[in-house]
Amino acid sequence: MNVVLIGYRGCGKTTVGRLLAERNYLPFIDTDELIVHQAGKSIAEIFATGGEPAFRKLEETAIKLATKSKGRIISVGGGAVESKANRSALRKYGTVVWLQADAESLWKRISSDKKSVDQRPNLAAGGLEEVRQVLEKRSPVYADLAHVAITTTDRHPSAIVEDIEAWLDSQ
Repeated sequence: MNVVLIGYRGCGKTTVGRLLAERNYLPFIDTDELIVHQAGKSIAEIFATGGEPAFRKLEETAIKLATKSKGRIISVGGGAVESKANRSALRKYGTVVWLQADAESLWKRISSDKKSVDQRPNLAAGGLEEVRQVLEKRSPVYADLAHVAITTTDRHPSAIVEDIEAWLDSQ
């Protein structure tokens, strides 16, 4: 099983990815966590010192590393799909699952997660309007890349994992 979870920040990629990996006895890799570990800085610090280009370069390297071995559940940062090289690597790796949620739910999750607020940069003006703007920009890319889209709005992570497993079993 080679699964990649994509979607906007706060959609549940890390939580669902860990649970899916645990239930299927597979390793889990969160490329954002890999970047932070390798850089020794938070994502916000990487953005502050090197800007988005520096972060995206680290992200591309992390995705190359994560996709080197088969039999993994991988979650990638919300903006990873903006790189053509990343999209190609992720699609070649395995099944791409887009975890979807509406902008209001995403903003609620992001704003209530102190770690996300402290360690993640704003990508535009911030707040709900930023989520709407960035989600509108990225949604067509997510849709084009994904093999399947699973909604996470108002759903428990175990129910989302069951949906992913059922979809994979049906293929």
